[in-house]
Amino acid sequence: MTLDQYRDTADRLLVPFVSAADSVGLSPNGVSVIAFGFAVAAGGAFALAEPMWYALGAVFVFINGWLDLVDGALAREQGVSSKAGDLLDHVLDRYADIVILVGLSAASGSFVLGLAAVTGVLMTSYLGTQIQAVGLGRAYGGLVGRADRLALIGLVGAASAVYPAAIGAFTLVGWLLVFFAIIGHFTALQRFWGAWSDLT
Repeated sequence: MTLDQYRDTADRLLVPFVSAADSVGLSPNGVSVIAFGFAVAAGGAFALAEPMWYALGAVFVFINGWLDLVDGALAREQGVSSKAGDLLDHVLDRYADIVILVGLSAASGSFVLGLAAVTGVLMTSYLGTQIQAVGLGRAYGGLVGRADRLALIGLVGAASAVYPAAIGAFTLVGWLLVFFAIIGHFTALQRFWGAWSDLT
């Protein structure tokens, strides 16, 4: 189950935000860059590992995720959808994933755990675009897509602002990284197996 399946519903909710972005003269690429800026701010906030900064990081993550939807909807509204814009969006999304997870890794104090998490996340996204590259369409399936990741990061960030202490071996942030490390690679393999079955 993944939040990506609700993209049509999200598109309807985006209408006033798309109209506002269009009215102030923003381009889809401009929105993508602003979204990335919020991801960088989120990573920096999480790295400070203080309750107030966890809360701010959560807000920044939610804004990043919402703007990531706005840029595509704005491109369609303005009739300027392009491969170049899609490329920029995907590149900034991957860097956003990295910088947010690096911030969470700093907060957890375990960069080994962070490395396992970020490779799981990147492989999930890579399989999504690689499946598209071989002609099967963009893959959003699997247990955890990008929308799910951002929602979980935002929720855990907010929860960490209230309860930053460890639960067993890890804090909430540490357990989130464990989850991403395991589920991320599992989702990547799930996408691979689905595509492999379609191709063979």
